[in-house]
Amino acid sequence: MPLTPEPFPPSRRTLLRALGGGAVLGGLAGCGVPAAYVAAGDRAGPDRSADDKRLTWANWPLYIDTDDDDSTRRPTLDAFRRRTGISVDYVEEINDNDEFFGKISPALMNHQQTGRDLIVVSDWMCARFVRLGWVQEMDRAHQPNVTKYLDPLLRSPAFDPGRRFTVPWQSGITGIAYNRGKLGREIRHVKDLWASDLKGRITLLSGLDEAFALLMQGNGVDIRTWTADDFHEVCDQVERYVKNGQIRRFTGNDYTKDLVSGDVLACQAYSGDVIQLQADNPDIRFVVPEEGAELWSDSLMIPDRALHKANAERLVDYYYDPEVAAELAAWVNYVCPVPAAREVLAASKDEDTAALAENPLIFPDTRMRERLVIARDITSRERVGFARRWNAIVGL
Repeated sequence: MPLTPEPFPPSRRTLLRALGGGAVLGGLAGCGVPAAYVAAGDRAGPDRSADDKRLTWANWPLYIDTDDDDSTRRPTLDAFRRRTGISVDYVEEINDNDEFFGKISPALMNHQQTGRDLIVVSDWMCARFVRLGWVQEMDRAHQPNVTKYLDPLLRSPAFDPGRRFTVPWQSGITGIAYNRGKLGREIRHVKDLWASDLKGRITLLSGLDEAFALLMQGNGVDIRTWTADDFHEVCDQVERYVKNGQIRRFTGNDYTKDLVSGDVLACQAYSGDVIQLQADNPDIRFVVPEEGAELWSDSLMIPDRALHKANAERLVDYYYDPEVAAELAAWVNYVCPVPAAREVLAASKDEDTAALAENPLIFPDTRMRERLVIARDITSRERVGFARRWNAIVGL
């Protein structure tokens, strides 16, 4: 089984490109417009799971294991069908959080079915769905593996205390990647990005939700409780470094190409990408700064009016079986939300697979875990103003 699916897979933490319709809708709901919100009693519909052994699952491209010889086959899903008799219509239709939000929001705000029983979006977008009442609470009685094996670091984000409505699919770290060979020194702090020998050779992520937390941590801010003042301090700081030429440009996932080419020596980066880059260039390093880094997730949710809720809950729990989680982690290479999968990989007879158990970017070690924090999300009331200022700085 290959360690990585492709050299440069699309980012799961897609940028907020502009103030689109989805952002506006989220802002309206936060300002008290009642039409979009769905009360708890109106979220469920008749569940056909007992008689209809199937479900539809919307996910991102390249975000599940595939067969080496047949990319249309997905071994863990095939095993789920054999184990349970439940077939899965797996649709790789999510390429951007806001775009997908806009795609299914008309149905959800009108109390209609979306045609999907399970979806995966980034946690900052999950927060919007939860606030709007567009997802159903999962029944943990049907999910003993989730209860037992979910990583304690991911159990209770601010937007979903106790993870009642969301379950992490895969997780990751936003930190700093750099070329140790070309730079000739270590990077240990966020402030190291502002060093004179990196002028014009660094990039930052362009997406508001992707970029702000790490920069705040560099200023000593607890990103679990950050304030508007903290946000504007970061914006002031970034503006200065844009004007003096320190920052080469702002990027989406294409920062990987700049780093590989040597045009950039250091950048904001995602842990999953760096694992893949290191396979070809061991000089590329990933660092969780001493001040800390943001731990994020893309999470599974069951939308309102889903026709196969119990089947979806069963599938979610299946992926929290450590054996299954290990098989997925070996292919996807993001931070595994099931720490118990590490022992499964370590016991593998395949040396490359067993080595993954020791990779701290898949299973963070104790020291790294102490520096990983889940940021509080940007609320709907904050988003419009914050996005306007950030997008003006980065040129979106």
